[in-house]
Amino acid sequence: MLKIKIPQFTRIWNKGRNFATVAMIFISVAQVQAQKTEVDYVNPYMGNISHLLVPTYPTVHLPNSLLRVYPERSDYTSDRLRGLPLIVTSHRGSSAFNLSPLTAGTRDIKPILNYSYDQEIINPYSYSVYLDEDNIDVKFAVSHQAAIYELDFEKSGQNQLIFNSRRGEVKWDNTGISGSQDIGNNTKVYIYAEIDQKPTSVESIVKGQLNKASDATGEQANLILTFPNSAQKLKVRYGISFIDAAQAKANLNREIKNFDLAKVKENGKAIWNKALGKLKVEGNNENDKNIFYTSLYRTFERPVNISEDGRYYSAFDGKIHTDEGVPFFTDDWIWDSYRAHHPLNVLLDTKKEGNILQSFVRMSEQMDNFWLPTFPEITGDSRRMNSNHGVAAILDAYEKGIRSFNIEEAYRAAKGAITEKTLAPWSGKPAGKLDQFFYEKGYIPALHPGEKETIPEVNDFEKRQPVAVTLGTSYDLWCLAQLAKQLGKTEDYEKFIKLSQNYRNLFNQETKFFHPKDEKGKFIEPFDYVFSGGQGAREYYGENNAWIYRWDVQHNIPDLIQLMGGNEQFVNYLDEMFIQPLGRSKFDFYQQLPDHTGNVGQFSMANEPSLHIPYLYNYAGQPWKTQKRIKTLIKQWFRNDLMGVPGDEDGGGLSSFVVFSQLGFYPVTPGSALYSIGSPFFDKAVIQLENGKTFTVIAKNASDRNKYIQSTKLNGKPLNKAEISHKDILNGGTLEFEMVDKANKNWGISSK
Repeated sequence: MLKIKIPQFTRIWNKGRNFATVAMIFISVAQVQAQKTEVDYVNPYMGNISHLLVPTYPTVHLPNSLLRVYPERSDYTSDRLRGLPLIVTSHRGSSAFNLSPLTAGTRDIKPILNYSYDQEIINPYSYSVYLDEDNIDVKFAVSHQAAIYELDFEKSGQNQLIFNSRRGEVKWDNTGISGSQDIGNNTKVYIYAEIDQKPTSVESIVKGQLNKASDATGEQANLILTFPNSAQKLKVRYGISFIDAAQAKANLNREIKNFDLAKVKENGKAIWNKALGKLKVEGNNENDKNIFYTSLYRTFERPVNISEDGRYYSAFDGKIHTDEGVPFFTDDWIWDSYRAHHPLNVLLDTKKEGNILQSFVRMSEQMDNFWLPTFPEITGDSRRMNSNHGVAAILDAYEKGIRSFNIEEAYRAAKGAITEKTLAPWSGKPAGKLDQFFYEKGYIPALHPGEKETIPEVNDFEKRQPVAVTLGTSYDLWCLAQLAKQLGKTEDYEKFIKLSQNYRNLFNQETKFFHPKDEKGKFIEPFDYVFSGGQGAREYYGENNAWIYRWDVQHNIPDLIQLMGGNEQFVNYLDEMFIQPLGRSKFDFYQQLPDHTGNVGQFSMANEPSLHIPYLYNYAGQPWKTQKRIKTLIKQWFRNDLMGVPGDEDGGGLSSFVVFSQLGFYPVTPGSALYSIGSPFFDKAVIQLENGKTFTVIAKNASDRNKYIQSTKLNGKPLNKAEISHKDILNGGTLEFEMVDKANKNWGISSK
């Protein structure tokens, strides 16, 4: 339905002056709205300029696909492109292979050319740019494991293409170019490319000299193809593989059978609309739609499906496996993604989430120890960050009905990761003295300032992070206990549920903060809850300071409320966080805490441990403050512009928070089948469920001003609690809100 507000109509009438003109303008507006699809709302440039850390890249890819590219430059404002990208194998990585076009004799030839550029346009499935000093018009479109370039050369002469592998090999076989590159941990990426015209010569630059060659190896291995004067337009299609060059060629022939870039682009757009179209939103605020669909697009960047014709290369054991009909997914930074990204997959694509979790099990089987991965990447598990939150993703899926993965093996891998692997951050070593202390004393001990580290598994830079690890592991143990209960493992359940309360051992009753203790059980003193802990507060916390970890008890919020003195005190402490000043200049604050950005007081909107915090008011009887905070925070920090993401978007971590929050609810405790209600952004949002049903969220009168819930109905029945269940959603139906501009402080306070 076309909606034009009265001020808009007045402007149209004053401009048109007659009914015919007004009618034509109305029709034009209606046509524009009708033509816009979900993917048209995506803005890959959102967040490309950082507040401090680099938030996002304008990534061109299909949902969860092996092949991803983005323009290679140091940051968005860089004046030069470093060649044309062919595949990016890691988040924030450089392109493994580069393509550099030029007209012969117009510039010095190098393995990779830098380009001045203009008129760049990026959407999720295609890319175009004008290389203005070289007068070359570039178009690109992507498929899952293959892609195509179209290059229009405006200068007369012989045109050339430089193919480059940074560390590997390239070879011309008189039909196409194959190549490989070592990307670490015995993992290689392969390419096979074909051009729509035959070159007249093939050469290579070696030590600055240009020589005839059909292959090249080593650092900056390159081949230069020269074409006849008549070849003013060249098309390059290529496939990518992690198995071998022959598979790269097979991927190319399967996905892009000819040189029709327009068709590849059209297919890509359709695929994106199908993925994004699982959520359809309606409302007058076009900016909100841009933010919503851009955030949703970001959630499809990871993990990636690397199955190729039923096979996949696993860096977890260095072997090629058959996938037995279940695609293999990797490149998933679980410390970030367990909080909202995995729950979003559970909601929108249960089949994909089951495949991802079965991939976790396979990784565990393939590694030296049967331990759940922590940060599985293309090159294997990098064991980054702290805690072992894969167990939370497993529990969340299982609690919500996903049964398409081996739960017994998943449980065994999770148990091993938590009880047999060291809890020291950024380490894959076996458990040692630090872990023994945790299970005997109930916390990770902290060092005093200047005290020398003696535990060999502790990372020199990342430190022990004793509070973060104690709290995170307490939650992991709760998840493990719930799985044990589901699987009938009573002894494990009783053991782990008791250990899940270990967070209590670091709670300082005097200050109401989680406070590091030394091995003798004494709090570290003196102590500053903002700045103690060195770079990133890692000596005690992790990337964020004590004000954020004060709320890191996702699994037992009622107990946290009681520790803090009850509902009223709990809310007071929440409020205090949002008004507490930085304590030093921004320069000094961010020099020490560069991840703790997007500040509202000491709250950080820029880092994942903060995401559940605004929803905690719901648990203490003041949901109106959650409604206010959610609407305000998203409006402040997530915007449809170049600085529209406040911090480090790790392939869906922050963005999933935005998607859920704009819908009107959020999974505060992954592993629980409940969602906490916030403030819906859209007049109407429809979730297409995999069981064929739909769940609709209607927010009457919702706007920036009307952020408060006056009343709610679930399938026509009054709802006066600030939560809904996953079962409510799966059953289909309608959640209906009446939105107003002043808080109804009595709504949502019921526990029934």
